Amino acid sequence: MASSGLTADARIVINRARMECQSHRLTVENLVTTEYITCYIASLKQRYTHSKGRRRFGISAFVVGFDFDGTPGLYQTDLSGTYHAWKANAIGRVAKSVHEFLEKNYTEEAIETI
Repeated sequence: MASSGLTADARIVINRARMECQSHRLTVENLVTTEYITCYIASLKQRYTHSKGRRRFGISAFVVGFDFDGTPGLYQTDLSGTYHAWKANAIGRVAKSVHEFLEKNYTEEAIETI
């Protein structure tokens, strides 16, 4: 997981995600998928957005991983609690220049050869 924003909020979200992964492993006896943990993080952020007396988490995060069949997954969670799947993306201070680079240079063929 990589995040951009408030470091203290990122630590809280990461610790909650770790606890959910452990709980899921003990309950279901199976590893979590990348999309499952992303959905959990997004719903956690959504709950804090709608709660009175608590401020929302000030982070945007990438969750990256491989699923059971070996397919890679890249998901982004937003401040509002929504999440999106991507093939390539960037967040943070230099995201605009990275997006421009990816628009010019990203191809499926180049990724498959790596």
